[in-house]
Amino acid sequence: MKRKTSYYFSLAVFCVLSFSARGQDGEYSQFYANPLYLNPGFAGTSSHARVIVNYRNQWPSLGNTYVNYSVSYDRFVQPVNGGIGLQLADNIEAGGSLRSSSAYLFCSYHIQATDRLFLNAALQAGMIYKGFSPNDLIFPSEINQQNGQITPGGGVIAENATKMLPDFGVGVLGQLDSYYFGLSIQHLSQPDESLIEGDQKGRLPRKYTIHAGMQTHKFRNGLLSKPYTLSPNIIFQQQGSFRQLNLGMYVNMGPLSGGVWYRQNLSARPDAIIAMLGLKRDRFKISYSYDFTLSQLSNYSFGSHELSLVLYPGAILQRDSRRFAVIPEL
Repeated sequence: MKRKTSYYFSLAVFCVLSFSARGQDGEYSQFYANPLYLNPGFAGTSSHARVIVNYRNQWPSLGNTYVNYSVSYDRFVQPVNGGIGLQLADNIEAGGSLRSSSAYLFCSYHIQATDRLFLNAALQAGMIYKGFSPNDLIFPSEINQQNGQITPGGGVIAENATKMLPDFGVGVLGQLDSYYFGLSIQHLSQPDESLIEGDQKGRLPRKYTIHAGMQTHKFRNGLLSKPYTLSPNIIFQQQGSFRQLNLGMYVNMGPLSGGVWYRQNLSARPDAIIAMLGLKRDRFKISYSYDFTLSQLSNYSFGSHELSLVLYPGAILQRDSRRFAVIPEL
């Protein structure tokens, strides 16, 4: 069974490299727990400096098939009336055989349009590392179809095993009272990430993100002793031919927060229901989420796990609160 799994798994990776399926960014379900990944416009929009660590294991029943890591830091800088940020990310596929790492710098500028409306415009610039290591893969040509014996050395090796690519993005974030909205465009130059020499179809498509939401006023229910707030949200993303719509709601009550999202791939059937739970204190916030797969992949994937940790080092910045973006707790 293991040999058969390796065969199909290797064949899938081989197809990706040979036929140059268009790339797609790693997926995170805790959108607002990784704000710079969602929209560069979030850089410097918190009243604290932020250090954020994200981890996602997608479809763990298949092994370390898709594992994503992300670490970011951002803060507001008063002299430039804007924010700065840094993010390091690592996406591991096929147990480490295919790897994509990135490092980005962010710079945003705060625009106070009216007493009620502000905008944050941001630039994103960095590098992407793409690497392929076939050492642990078994290719179809290495398997004797008669007895299943494996003969190493018969596989196809990518001509360019690694690549470094410059990458750029822009984003705008706005807030009007308790409503917030944003637009970002990433991979502006559509860098060529193909590892096959001479391939003309390996460009990373631009990713377009549109998001909006609101933070309600505090409610109090007779059954609940503490007030709570609701935060409905919508996120639309498109990268190449892939389109995704996310609809969700957060509930915050004191230090506890929770949320439910519905993810729909517009070109396919419903994708997943996402359940989240978080705890927030003065200096940190920790959240866990689980993706319940709704598609036919549920028979093989058994969902996805995601963890995030947000740290708030340093003192609270003393400035007009209208310049701070309302960011959901998860």
